[in-house]
Amino acid sequence: MIKPVFIGSGIAALLFLLYLGFDPVPLVLLAGVVAAVLFLAGPRVAQQRTGKLRKNGKSADSIPTVDFAEIGGQERAKQELIEALDFLIHHDRIADYGIRPLKGILLTGPPGTGKTLMAKAAAHHTDSVFVSASGSEFVEMYVGVGAQRIRDLFRQARTLARKHRKTNAIVFIDEIDVIGGKREGTSHREYDQTLNQLLTEMDGINVDPDVRLLVMAATNRKDMLDPALLRPGRFDRHISVDLPDKKGRLQVLRLHTRNKPLSPEVDLEKIAAETFGFSGAQLESVTNEAAIYALREEKSEIGPEHFALAIDKVMMGEQTDREASREEKERVAVHELGHAIVAERVRSGSVSRVVLSPRGQALGYVRQHPGEDRHLYTRDVLEGQIRICLAGAAAEEMVYGSRSTGAKNDYEQAIRYARALVETGMSRLGIIDPGLIDSREYHDEIRAILAEIYDRTLEDLKAIRPMFDHLLMRLLEEEELSGDDFRKLLTKCA
Repeated sequence: MIKPVFIGSGIAALLFLLYLGFDPVPLVLLAGVVAAVLFLAGPRVAQQRTGKLRKNGKSADSIPTVDFAEIGGQERAKQELIEALDFLIHHDRIADYGIRPLKGILLTGPPGTGKTLMAKAAAHHTDSVFVSASGSEFVEMYVGVGAQRIRDLFRQARTLARKHRKTNAIVFIDEIDVIGGKREGTSHREYDQTLNQLLTEMDGINVDPDVRLLVMAATNRKDMLDPALLRPGRFDRHISVDLPDKKGRLQVLRLHTRNKPLSPEVDLEKIAAETFGFSGAQLESVTNEAAIYALREEKSEIGPEHFALAIDKVMMGEQTDREASREEKERVAVHELGHAIVAERVRSGSVSRVVLSPRGQALGYVRQHPGEDRHLYTRDVLEGQIRICLAGAAAEEMVYGSRSTGAKNDYEQAIRYARALVETGMSRLGIIDPGLIDSREYHDEIRAILAEIYDRTLEDLKAIRPMFDHLLMRLLEEEELSGDDFRKLLTKCA
């Protein structure tokens, strides 16, 4: 309603100036410039009015509803975090003991293990407002911008706490290693200024008597953080959020399949065993992909075959349309069969699937599971892993008299296990300091370990050549064998 009045008044003024004989062109140009400036500034003014946090990509107007019960596989980390949060909840009792309140909690661990979820659950558990940001949001090319955003972040947390009539607020910074990295000498990088501001804010975190503030942060690179950030009085508690073990993976699978129609044949314990090394995010993806496969086939229930395909997709990637020649397909079958046979000899029952169809960058693959989660490795275990890695190339040499480039990744894994043998004192070099040993001697020892195990693996495969040929024919016919079917064929051919 106001705009038409101004427009009408402007037209009337122009007509009056024309009547008086004035040239209105300069005035029209000035009015156009003013209008353009106001038009461009309008969105920025509106954005500032809606709150500074919006420009940083944060949503802080709601209190999280995530509960610790909805996070599976992190019982130890959850218990440790809940104990730390009691300092925020029972502050009066803590004060009676003369205990200083915690200022910061650092969550460390691999990606996808649930660090952000645990921070949200912490806000729910303590009935706190929750303000979150990513470390990358504070890095700017202009000095002082990141530091100002840190000040805005803490100010907004206190403001929201008062708005929601809460006495607690949690500020969560994901990827804190971006701004909290070690400072180098006398450099004046922009994120050094941002880090200094964060340290200052954490030092003065208890200046507001009405709002108790707790800083939580997450990183998967704790070794990169500045010591000033890690010292007591800033991040007082460091909680490791690791990859879940078998029991934890089972809990995560149960959580994410509660709302899914599972077939009675689905064994979640078996799936938990086959997903060793999976994070919580990967396990959620497995359940989601399994449901998608069932939907594609228009099945009313999600079956074991859908979970098998989902695990393969999460591990290896989507199936591709690459067509291999007959000769190439046979070589892939020989290679994968070598892996599968030796894997069953090293760890009976470890093979889950043998597949020849291309998936991701692989033309074929053997999926294995370790049985029980293992964190310590003996010499026999490491040598067994090397045998499995080299078995594909050994099988190719046995059948064709030569190897192919398909063993490149196998060699890389075998070298990694051989390095572990040398660096843990289980090689012929004995206990060594890898940093002091001559690089040529180090390389020669690794090469000797791999050559000796490769020759032994090749001889073992040659000793069962008739059985190998029979299994190869069946694998080429079927193109895909489950672990149980593969073991039945092994027993039948033995």
